[in-house]
Amino acid sequence: MAKLKLSAILDDKPVRIAIDLPADTHRMLVAYAEALARETGQPVAPNRLVAPMLAPFMATDRGFNKCWKARWS
Repeated sequence: MAKLKLSAILDDKPVRIAIDLPADTHRMLVAYAEALARETGQPVAPNRLVAPMLAPFMATDRGFNKCWKARWS
């Protein structure tokens, strides 16, 4: 099996938000959670994957980081 980009999900205090996902994106998220559970040996709910997937995207977006640093530094 290929090495996944995510590792075990840390237990962190969450902030609840509600989002609507396209059905195909949800199916892929569920499949990813199943693959991660097989790799780590620990079950993970698909909704717990959203934050660890989204954070690196924002961290590597140069335009966003420029705005973030200008506004919040």
